[in-house]
Amino acid sequence: MPFSSFGLNDRLNRAIELLNYQQPTPVQEQAIPAIFSGQDLRVTAQTGSGKTAAFLLPILHELVENPTNHHEIRALILSPTRELAKQILDNLKQLGKFTQLKFAMVTGGDSLNKQIAELRRMPDVLVATPGRLMEHIALGQPLAEVDFVVFDEADRMLDMGFAEDVSNIYQACCLQEGHRPQSLLFSATTGGPALKTMVNKVLHQPLQLVINAVQQMSENIRQQIITVDHDQHKEQVLLSLLQQEEYGRALVFTNTRVTAERLYGLLQQQELKAYILHGDKEPAERKNAMRNFKQGQSRVMVATDLAARGLDLDGLDLVINFDMPRRGDEYLHRVGRTGRAGEQGLAISLIDHNSWNLMCSIERYLKQHFERRNLKDLKAKYQGPKKQKASGKAAGKKKKDSGKGKTLAKGKASSTATKPAQKPKTASRGVSAEQLTDEQRSGMVGMKRKPKIGPEL
Repeated sequence: MPFSSFGLNDRLNRAIELLNYQQPTPVQEQAIPAIFSGQDLRVTAQTGSGKTAAFLLPILHELVENPTNHHEIRALILSPTRELAKQILDNLKQLGKFTQLKFAMVTGGDSLNKQIAELRRMPDVLVATPGRLMEHIALGQPLAEVDFVVFDEADRMLDMGFAEDVSNIYQACCLQEGHRPQSLLFSATTGGPALKTMVNKVLHQPLQLVINAVQQMSENIRQQIITVDHDQHKEQVLLSLLQQEEYGRALVFTNTRVTAERLYGLLQQQELKAYILHGDKEPAERKNAMRNFKQGQSRVMVATDLAARGLDLDGLDLVINFDMPRRGDEYLHRVGRTGRAGEQGLAISLIDHNSWNLMCSIERYLKQHFERRNLKDLKAKYQGPKKQKASGKAAGKKKKDSGKGKTLAKGKASSTATKPAQKPKTASRGVSAEQLTDEQRSGMVGMKRKPKIGPEL
């Protein structure tokens, strides 16, 4: 199916040709006609599936084909992070290059006064993060004329605590009596109860599209794990991968900002030029890091999940999970940064004994089995738990039988059976006897309290 089959405005087709878009992706094939139908839409599609163009093209077509005399914002696109908002704005400018439409962006970290001045120009399409947009609404920014509202990466907005802001923003778009915007919600995962609640609030009898289910994500992505013994060993493995693996650009994920800073310092010591991205960085620093990384001034970026959200980079063919993500959908978002547009990608997760069970849970979530790998000179002693459950997780140790109420073999009574039961001693720091395990109780029997003779020298 070519893009011409959608019946898009000639100005948009001209931009599509200039961008060398060949064939619509599956999400574009299904979402564009659905949006043209006027229905609210909920789309679940993996990262890098082309969903941004899937909602931008039909919205731009409608705005060009149906101009109005109202000088108000007509389309609102909500994004969880400023980085993703910036990329959406860039896509808007590319696709709308030959139209007369005006675009604007309001995100946290930028001058509020400059944004107010930009909004006075009444852009046709506004891209915004929820927190900053709420500030503009409080200052009187009207949204009652909005015809389209897009909630992009809605699952991430919930993770970042924007549920109430999203609801309030939607209500601000429905203030005009008898007017309700067409709402489009996109997410990479099906989410949980919180996402379902959001859907019920902002979508009306939506058409639901599930494209590129999690089980299909590995078509272009090779997924591996490398076991490690401890933090120092893990750092050595990371350095070896970055120095010896073949890649164009690599993204290293950590779970915390502290770890990201530590790895950044380690790479600097090893004269491996890298950039770092996390929430404590100033907007200008994050912007510069993104620009320089895209321009190829360094091949390595160390980032946390929230900061890296929305990264859309050509040539990103290696993702390393220095820390295993805590949830399957987080893993999906990370790994989805590579293997885009038909290109091959490699995702490597470094696993120690503390993260083995978490890795198994993510395998089960994805219904996949990761390839096991070792580095020749850095092979870990730890190769997974010795005893495993059917799920692959470590088998827990069985509790020892306390032997209470049982007699010894051949009918002989236990030597302790004739002794009167001793009242268990309570542990220090206020722990009750009921809270002690059998092993703790048995270990305390016969213990004598040492006399206090003063501090040891």
